[in-house]
Amino acid sequence: MSYRQIFYQIVFGTKHRKMTIAEENCEQLYKYIWGIIQHKKCKLYRINGAEDHIHIFSDLHPSTSLADYIKDIKIASNGWMKNSGLFPDFEAWQDSYGAFTYSIIQKVAYRKWY
Repeated sequence: MSYRQIFYQIVFGTKHRKMTIAEENCEQLYKYIWGIIQHKKCKLYRINGAEDHIHIFSDLHPSTSLADYIKDIKIASNGWMKNSGLFPDFEAWQDSYGAFTYSIIQKVAYRKWY
């Protein structure tokens, strides 16, 4: 059995940071992205956002590169958003993204060494 602990917070926005993600349809978008993440053998821990960007907190399966993971999420959700009719003003995701790693911090008792 293998163990992994590769947590990322990923942030990316809409093209030109236009306010095109309507709040009333966010839940459907987040569920769609969750499906993409599951298909990539990753785990979604939290997803949220605003009208012009989203935040994804997930782990990353060791067989998947971060760049491919984000590319697949953006390409699939881009097509779904355009075809669903729920986001009529959505043009595309911006090309760039931010990705930040996290780890579980364990408290360690420090003692002075003389």
